Amino acid sequence: MRSRNPVFSRRGFSRDNGYAGFNTAPQAGGPAVATQGNPYAQPAGNQYAQNPYAQNPYAQQDLQYGAPPQAPATTGRMTIDDVVLRTASTLGVLIITAALSWALLPVDDANISRAYGIGIGAALIGMVLALVQSFKRKASPALILTYAAFEGVFLGVISNIVDNRIADGAAMQAVIGTMAVFAGVLIAYKAGWIRVNRRFYGFVMAAALGFILLMMVNLLFAVFGGGDGLGFRSGALGVIFGVIGIILGACFLALDFKQVEDGVAYGAPREEAWLAAFGLTLTLVWIYLEFLRLISILNSSD
Repeated sequence: MRSRNPVFSRRGFSRDNGYAGFNTAPQAGGPAVATQGNPYAQPAGNQYAQNPYAQNPYAQQDLQYGAPPQAPATTGRMTIDDVVLRTASTLGVLIITAALSWALLPVDDANISRAYGIGIGAALIGMVLALVQSFKRKASPALILTYAAFEGVFLGVISNIVDNRIADGAAMQAVIGTMAVFAGVLIAYKAGWIRVNRRFYGFVMAAALGFILLMMVNLLFAVFGGGDGLGFRSGALGVIFGVIGIILGACFLALDFKQVEDGVAYGAPREEAWLAAFGLTLTLVWIYLEFLRLISILNSSD
């Protein structure tokens, strides 16, 4: 399962893990499975041929007869409980460090520069750690938890600044909004209202790429031209792009849920649950920051 977060999508549940079940030779009594260079390749006649995720690298049995995939009857395979536990651990570290930075780094007039500097420094370190993990061949729990700690420092500082200097109660509103999006997407996914297929994935990734490029251009104009650059993060345009950012985050949650489901169904190794936790944490941080930004824009325009 590969992370579908817009930046950290190189390494995840993929056929390169060493325990992948891709087979480029003909199966006994069945057609060849041409998977080289195509992670979505299917055996001919497979009932999962319309599912771009069906040829999962963890499939350990022949799918040519259309039998539903079954996880290997061995120990050490990822379960939903593993994903929930690792995600709770990662988010727990993030929340604890966010609360500590909120309490220990005041943002009054005398200390805001120091707090802001520490927050930005923590964000940069967290970004580097996230990139390192995304390029590693295997999940590193220590690296993921360290990323969560630094990301929590950044979120605590930025949330404190917005809550105390721009919009009172903004942090709690952003938390509630993030939880509502998570619950809504989970319900819609389990009910089958969201169909995660290749077309859905292609649309989301194209939209995310365009969104990120626009934000980078806006940032460059802001750095060299002053103000808010092209205005994508203020006023009416800021509200529109804030809503788009939240919708994109919700789409990435659906992709994360699909990959967790496939990883469990095909018997992904238990340590891959850390990658699932990492991807879910990245997506939730994205949604929270977009909510926080949107609330700031709405309050600053009052």
